Amino acid sequence: MTARIARKELLEMVRDGRFRAAGAIVFALLGGALLLGWQHHREVKAQHDAARKATRDQWLHQGRKNPHSAAHYGVYAFKPKSPLALVDHGTDAYTGVAAWLEAHKQNEFKYRPAQDSTAAQRFGELTGATVLQLLVPLLIVLLSFDALAGERESGTLRQLMSLGVRPGVLAAGKAVGVASALLLLLIPTAILGSVALMLASGQEDMVGAIPRALGMALSYLCYFGALIGLSLAVSALARSSRWALLVLLGFWMANGLAGPRVASDLAKAINPSPSAFAFNHKIESAIRNGIDGNDPAPVRQKRLEEEVLKKYNVGTLEALPVNFTGIRLQEGENYANIVFDRAYGELWDVFARQDSVHRFLGIVTPGLAVRALSMGFAGADFPHHAHFAKAAEEYRRMIQRVMNDDLARNAGNTAPYLAGEDLWKKVPAFHYEMPGAGWVVARQWEAGAMLLWWLAGAAAAAWLAVRRMRVN
Repeated sequence: MTARIARKELLEMVRDGRFRAAGAIVFALLGGALLLGWQHHREVKAQHDAARKATRDQWLHQGRKNPHSAAHYGVYAFKPKSPLALVDHGTDAYTGVAAWLEAHKQNEFKYRPAQDSTAAQRFGELTGATVLQLLVPLLIVLLSFDALAGERESGTLRQLMSLGVRPGVLAAGKAVGVASALLLLLIPTAILGSVALMLASGQEDMVGAIPRALGMALSYLCYFGALIGLSLAVSALARSSRWALLVLLGFWMANGLAGPRVASDLAKAINPSPSAFAFNHKIESAIRNGIDGNDPAPVRQKRLEEEVLKKYNVGTLEALPVNFTGIRLQEGENYANIVFDRAYGELWDVFARQDSVHRFLGIVTPGLAVRALSMGFAGADFPHHAHFAKAAEEYRRMIQRVMNDDLARNAGNTAPYLAGEDLWKKVPAFHYEMPGAGWVVARQWEAGAMLLWWLAGAAAAAWLAVRRMRVN
């Protein structure tokens, strides 16, 4: 009986011109978004590959110079984009795509596309995630708002009940029918997306992307299932199909449009982050005056001089068998690293708590939960940014250690010292590996739990609503 009801529901939808028109629009937008995402991903990847090669060549062929000058010359570290970023760009437009790694500083990320966007672009861009999170739910509402309310208004609901059709079987058939109609649109676009994914990634990237792609697909299927269940529950309880449509459209606006903005404002209000000026001033003050404010840089340098002279058992810096400048520079780096770790650790804790508020509010709207999972599996959320930033910072610190160690061992204390390509080659090219899908699940399990809660709750709500619905 369930299969018959689902078949009848699917046939009616397919024959309905409104469904065909709405489905064609959604399919065209989703397909277009995937193609645009593939093109954008290909262009960005080509730009990053070229820039990565150029910055490596510049480092290796910078000529003869003092190692500390080379440390200030620095290099760029470019954040790689996951192939799934063609579906969901996530926070990359706001967090930046490259870090400038130089001596003494842990710089902010550069090249944030959001800074250069026009007023119209700030409303959002057309991506696969936008269509899946906003337009497909709207299509679900249009497909299911009158699934049960319309049957009651036309008088066929009483007839079905009189034939012995149980309410639960009817609801299940309606749900399968709506899901089948939805799959008619999603399966072709899934195939198109798979082709785009294969074209956007190499063999090694593709293997790593498969578990992430499965996780993303499962997240969206749970999201759509929850919306179908919720729509059927409202359709069963509403006094008319008009009221059902009104309620569901209100929920759609709250879930997809208002929810993310309210969650963002609430997260910032609960966990405010410092301004860029205050943050940088705090770091500069800690380096200049000491972490506790009572250990200024001149005092630390004097203490270091005494320790080094005592270690080598000499009376003056000129008598040292090593170059004191290299030692002093590395000690300054070590102290600054402690300051950076504390300052950025506190800042990232604030951002992590803001991110946690977003995930927790998934209990109010499923859109927030699927949004977090989508960005996570696409490798474009804040945890991924922090993971890359830490790897880039470790690379920067390694460069400084190599440069300062060479300066300390080889510079002497009299003539200017210049190093060449042999030293630059001791610094390997920057390589970063994105963590796997399990890492994403471990950090987004709250969002996954909220989405499963919505799926189970919507199914239970639909079942209870159908049992209590009026037949006339």
